[in-house]
Amino acid sequence: MKAEVTSLESGKAGDIELADDIFGLEVRSDLIHRMVRYQTLKRMAGTHHAQDRSEVAVTGKKMYKQKGTGGARHGDKSAPQFRGGGKAFGPKPRSHAIDMPKKVRALALRHALSSKAKAGEIVVIDKATSSEGKTAALKAQFAKLSLVNALIIDGAELEPTFARAARNIPNIDVLPVQGINVYDILRRKKLVLTRAAVAALEARFK
Repeated sequence: MKAEVTSLESGKAGDIELADDIFGLEVRSDLIHRMVRYQTLKRMAGTHHAQDRSEVAVTGKKMYKQKGTGGARHGDKSAPQFRGGGKAFGPKPRSHAIDMPKKVRALALRHALSSKAKAGEIVVIDKATSSEGKTAALKAQFAKLSLVNALIIDGAELEPTFARAARNIPNIDVLPVQGINVYDILRRKKLVLTRAAVAALEARFK
């Protein structure tokens, strides 16, 4: 499939051929959902912790004698049914990560790219550079291209002045091509790819 290439000055910069096996797949939303779940679970800290009855700071002395009180037979006050006692089956630190085969993860990325292409939400630009390195100037260029909520993917390395100018613009993310991922693609309205990014993606999935 063909896509028009524009410059940051909103001028035409030719055309580019986008590979159908990356940008033209019949979208499978189940794969995309699995990948988003994989990413969000993997980044969870898993540091939640509740004290059980062996960890709470209360006396371990038996509350009262075993028999003859007319009440239930209890041991110490750290039991879960008492106020200040330990939590029964409370959360403990653990990893929430799930397994997902590498090939399935790669396929999910291709389907995410295809979903953006199918929705007409991919913009290809010639290169991501900023001569001034000023946020105001770059924001004005984005306004001309109607980029108010976008993920910008460049080649293997970002141009420092462009990255510095873009980092203070709300709802604009800039990543090198090796950092492209399904979650970030979906959380932004537009996906902006440079020529270098398209070439790197095609080489990656060759």
